Amino acid sequence: MARIKDVAKLAGVSTSTVSLVLNNKGYVSAATRAKVEAAVQELHYVPSEVGRNLSLNRTNLIGVIIPDVAHPFFAALLHEIEIALYDYGYKTMICSTGEKKNAELAFLDMLRRHTMDGLIIGAHALHIENYQHIELPVIAFDRYLCDEIPIIRADHHQGGQLAANALLKRHPHHVVQITGAPTVHTTAHEHEDIFAQVIKQASVPLDTIVMPANALQPKDFSTAAHEVFERYPDVDAISGTDLGAICALREASRRGRRCPDDLSIVAYDGTYLTRLGPQTMTAVVQPIPTLGRRAAEAIVRRIRHEELPSLQPLPMGFQQGETC
Repeated sequence: MARIKDVAKLAGVSTSTVSLVLNNKGYVSAATRAKVEAAVQELHYVPSEVGRNLSLNRTNLIGVIIPDVAHPFFAALLHEIEIALYDYGYKTMICSTGEKKNAELAFLDMLRRHTMDGLIIGAHALHIENYQHIELPVIAFDRYLCDEIPIIRADHHQGGQLAANALLKRHPHHVVQITGAPTVHTTAHEHEDIFAQVIKQASVPLDTIVMPANALQPKDFSTAAHEVFERYPDVDAISGTDLGAICALREASRRGRRCPDDLSIVAYDGTYLTRLGPQTMTAVVQPIPTLGRRAAEAIVRRIRHEELPSLQPLPMGFQQGETC
C-alpha cells in the first residue's frame, strides 16, 4: 500500500506539499499540483482519514447522549440523527447514560479534548453548571442548559392540549396521568403541566402517578400501570408516554376493562409501538424524523460556525386510534 512518502518521492516534492494538495490548503502551483495528483493516481494512494482529520483539527465524529438507547422514543430519534449526520459526512458516537455514573461528563471531557467535533445532549444527568460559558459545539434536545446553547424540541404546549382535549371528548369522570420525575429537568415536562391545566379547567378530577427518575424500562411502566388501577379503580381516562400508555392498556385488559367502551387512553410520543398491538393507540405524535434532522443540522452548523435558523418548537401530530 502506497504511503504519502511514496507519492512525494514520485512527484519530486516534499510530504508537506503533498499534504497541502490533498487537503486543498495553502498555495501550490498548478504544475506542482498536477504532478502530485498524477502520482496519487499512479500509485492508487488513499489518504489516511485519521491523519487528514488530525491535520484539519477535526474528527468527523459527533457524540449523542441519550438516557436509554433501548427506549422506543430515543431509539427512533437516534436512528434519524445518525442517518442525517452520515449525510453530512459525520459518524455518530452514542452514549446511553442509564445506569452509568459520569457518562455524560466523560463525553463532555472528550469534546473539550477535541476527540469529537460536537455533542448533542439528550440526557438529564449533569447539573447545568457544567455547561455554563462553554464555547464548544453543543446543542441540547428537550433540555435547557444555558442561554448560549440552542434547544431542539417539539411544541409540548400544543402536545399537552391535544392529549387533554382528546380525553375530554370522551367526557371522563376521573383522569390519571403517568408523568416523569419532576427532578429531571426537561422541556418535555411542559406537556404534562399543560395537560393537567386543561383537565382541571374542565373541572374533571385528576390524579397523577409519578415515575421515579431514570425509570425507563418496560418493567418500570408496568409497575406504574398496575399502581394506576390499584390506587384509582374508578379511573376512566389515562394519559402517559407510549410505554406507560401501552402498559396501562395491557393492565386494563387483564382486569377486564375495555377501550374505548369504559376506558380511554391517549399515548404521548406516537412511536411505532402504538401501532403494533391489536388496537392502534390514540396518540399525540412527536415529529421524530424532523427533530432528528434538525438536531443534525444544528450541530453541524455550530461546528462550522454558521448562523443557526430560528429554532421554534416543531408542531405535534395526532394519531386517531382505537383507545380513545
